[in-house]
This record gives sequence, C-alpha cells and structure tokens, in this order.
Amino acid sequence: MTSILTNVAAMSALETLRSIGTNMETTQGRVSSGLRVGEASDNAAYWSIATTMRSDNMALSSVQDALGLGAAKVDTAYAGMESAIEVVKEIKAKIVAATEEGVDKAKVQEEITQLQDQLMSIAESASFSGENWIAGGVDTATSTLDATVVSGFVRDSSDAVSVKTTTYTLDGSTAGSMNVLFGGDATGAFSATTGILGTIASSWTTVDFDASAAGVDPAGATVVPLSIHTLDITAFIGSLLAEALTLVEAGLDVMTSAAAELGSISMRIGLQEDFVSKLSDSIDSGVGRLVDADMNEESTRGKALQTQQQLAVQSLSIANSNSENILQLFR
Repeated sequence: MTSILTNVAAMSALETLRSIGTNMETTQGRVSSGLRVGEASDNAAYWSIATTMRSDNMALSSVQDALGLGAAKVDTAYAGMESAIEVVKEIKAKIVAATEEGVDKAKVQEEITQLQDQLMSIAESASFSGENWIAGGVDTATSTLDATVVSGFVRDSSDAVSVKTTTYTLDGSTAGSMNVLFGGDATGAFSATTGILGTIASSWTTVDFDASAAGVDPAGATVVPLSIHTLDITAFIGSLLAEALTLVEAGLDVMTSAAAELGSISMRIGLQEDFVSKLSDSIDSGVGRLVDADMNEESTRGKALQTQQQLAVQSLSIANSNSENILQLFR
C-alpha cells in the first residue's frame, strides 16, 4: 500500500542513515584518539585495567628517577672509597720506605701527613645530594645508620601497593664491620676518631701501639695508640714500623671490602634500572593491546561507512521520490 502520510521506505532508509552516522562518529573518534576504549562507557573492564596500569606506570617512572639518584649516590661513594684506597696504598709505600736504614723518617712523615689530609678531603667531598655514604652520618660513630635507595614499585595479588628499597648500613664503630672512613656524631659532623681511618689500632686490629711494645722511641716516651689518620712514624724504630704497616694493611682490607659492597649495590641498581625500563615498556604494550585502536581496521571501516552513507542517502532520496510520483496520478 502506498500512503502519503506514512512513508515506510523513507523511515527505514532514515533509520539506516542514522545508524551509519553513529558508527561513523565512533570510528572517527577512534581514529582521532587512537583508542578503541577511550572511556568507561566503551568497555568498563578494560578501561578500569588500563587506568590502573597507567597509574602504576607513572609510579615506575618515578622509580626510574629515584634509581638514577640512588645510582649517583652509590657511584659517588664508590669513587671516594676507591680514591681513598689509592691514598692508603701510598701511605703503605711510605712506611715500607721508612724501614730502610738511614731514611729520614721526618721527611717521610711529611708526605704521610699530606696523604692523611687528602684522605680527610676525600671523605668530606664524597657527597651527592647532601648524602655521604663513606663518611659522617648521624651517630655512625657509636651505632649504625641505614641509608636506602628506592629500587621498585610493587602491586601484589591483593591489589596492595608498596615501594621497595635497597639498604646500605653505615657503620663507623663495629670492629670487622666498619665501612665508613670516618664516623659521624649526633649532628652528622665528622668524628675523626672513629671509622676505618680514625679508630685506634687496638680497637679493631691486632696492632697495639703502647709503651710495652718493642722499639719505643729512644727517650723511652710512651707511644700513644694510633689510627691511620693520626699515624706518626717519626719516632718509630724496629717492630713499631712493622706494626704500623700491619695497621695500614688491615685498613686496606676493610676499605676494599667496603668498596666491593658498594660495587655490588651499584651493579644491582644497574640491573634494576634495566628491569624497570623493560617492565614499563611491557605495561605500555599490554595496555595498548587492551585499549588501542587498530588503525588499519578503523581506516577500512571508515571507508566502508562512507560508501554505506552515500548509498543510504541515495535510498532515502528514492524513498522520498515515491510520494512525488503519486502526485502525477492526480494531474
């Protein structure tokens, strides 16, 4: 039946055109944004996952920055400890030279004093961003102090999040565990009588400079217990020089262990930096699989919808022309 009041064909063509228009709007939105799931209404589950993972990835980006800062601290400490080891090696060489008969120990001591001053300079300078891992530190002269660097951001199976850290313990007083050149007092200022270089020999090695030791100075004066930092060989004769050499060698052993520990932490931070970088890329890739639009597919769909739209417009035009044809019957 043909009616001038109700044009079913036109209504059908118009509905088709509206549907195509909606689909084209969706496709154009995906092409312009690059996202298949751009908001919660597109796919609530995928949108929620993507939003959470993007948030975690931002946290990982901060972890990368923190790892870079931590690496700088450790590298600075390692460089300082390595330089200090080289200076102590020089002191060791000077003591060996002083054992030769006829050597002016006062002249040798002048060189040792300059090297001791250089050790203090190294200790004071090995600081990055206000942190010094080889000297000072609040109360490290009497107890230990934990220094930490951020190493990871974790979301567990219960959806709880946490920041992981790597700890390096600063110790300037424990025999066998000291790893700072000089300890720090209650304010963090250097304590020149603690640490590997400042602690007296009898407190952390088998060396004991005292009045009963063989080879005290000719005047019979008491030889005060010494540290590497206060070592003065001017009056040393006989076995005291051997004990001074033992003291320096013990210091080198402890400093080498501390440098090795710093080196291992530096290696771990480097590995963690690589892992965090790969993890961040993996998260980006995973989120992309959930919400990114396939641009080839969307481009093809857009072309198809344009063709469909043209055909729908033509169909609507034909449907509307039927009513005009009825007018011809009344002429």
